[in-house]
Amino acid sequence: MKAIRVEQFGSPEVMQYADIPEKDVVSHHVIVEMKAVGVNPVDTYIRSGNYSYAADMPFTPGFDGAGIIKKTSKEVLNLHVGEKVYVTGKSSGTYAQEVMIDASQVYPLPDNLNFDQGAAIGIPYATAYRALFHKAKAVADEIVFIHGASGGVGLAALQLAKMAQLKVIASAGSKAGMTLVQQLGADYVIDHRKKDVVEEVMKATSGNGVDIILEMLANVNLVDDLKVVAKGGRIIVIGNRGSVKINPRDLMLRDSLVSGMLIFNTPVDDMKRIHKSLYEAFKTECVFPIIWQKFILEDAASAHKKIEHSRALGKVVLIP
Repeated sequence: MKAIRVEQFGSPEVMQYADIPEKDVVSHHVIVEMKAVGVNPVDTYIRSGNYSYAADMPFTPGFDGAGIIKKTSKEVLNLHVGEKVYVTGKSSGTYAQEVMIDASQVYPLPDNLNFDQGAAIGIPYATAYRALFHKAKAVADEIVFIHGASGGVGLAALQLAKMAQLKVIASAGSKAGMTLVQQLGADYVIDHRKKDVVEEVMKATSGNGVDIILEMLANVNLVDDLKVVAKGGRIIVIGNRGSVKINPRDLMLRDSLVSGMLIFNTPVDDMKRIHKSLYEAFKTECVFPIIWQKFILEDAASAHKKIEHSRALGKVVLIP
């Protein structure tokens, strides 16, 4: 079968389209014929070698995807050949025509979503859900500032927050991104390319600050986040690309909390609950993955370049 293989860390061009042997299913696993593959920023970090998790060489990238179950091991009783599913988690790598993955990381694809949308669920929606409801413990009528709301995680968080009846301040870095988050129901939209983000957030909250901040680039924004978080507020760091110097007194004065999260640290039972809740959310008209651009599997390098050098407007997917 065809798959993307990486034999050394480096630029997107290190990803090679190659023939690899078909997988033979092992205990408690299933084989899924991939119809669409989700491309996440973490994929680019791992490929470049700039991530705490270092894959063993050679490897096939990818954690997310959607397709049809081709084969199951005898121990798997809740999944069946021919079933439409989405997958998320460590596996043989989803940048391939087939993936072998633990059955616990395979979920039924909601009937109202297509394969492209199914490939966009895993990391973005699970991250957004865990950040909002497990880490920040968001409740209705609170104000959440989604800093970088036009990417995959940001859009997922925006939709989930509106479904939960939170008030949303959303920032984006392009006119198209600002238009998109406004169309999806953001109550107040900010251009985070400008220097007056703090003033804009305080204006939008009548000077009170925000209850929750979902931060996608902490090394750039965390200092300002501490100026706009309300007393008792929670800042959840989802993304970061470097170190940052803060004054802890800002936290003390506001009795606020900064918490980091990584979706791969989620306990198994919590992950099951997250995806069960997401399945119900996708039945509504409020929550639906937005596909930004599609590439053929062979052109995975272009997909990585798109993520690394463009301002996101949803999810990038590969088509095997």
